Amino acid sequence: MNLKSHALGALLAVMASGAMAQARTIQRDVNQQQRIEQGLQSGQLTTREAAKLERGQARDSRLEARAGADGKVGPREQRRIQKSENRESRKIRREKHDAQTQ
Repeated sequence: MNLKSHALGALLAVMASGAMAQARTIQRDVNQQQRIEQGLQSGQLTTREAAKLERGQARDSRLEARAGADGKVGPREQRRIQKSENRESRKIRREKHDAQTQ
């Protein structure tokens, strides 16, 4: 293999890992949205709690959009997004398991 094919292989690997990271982020957004919906349907979340959690999800979506606006999401941006999503996930769990019911 020559240098050109190695560079192409490396570029494809980086692009694939970026696409996989983006796919994981999208899937996580979908999962968290489903958790909120399930909490509403089961009565574990009040409408007020669900609205607050939805605003958090929207905030995460805006963060992701801003990070990807230049066409790439760097490692620092990825960590920031993941930290924010972790925080929102904990909020969903906390609200679903508190004593309030619909």
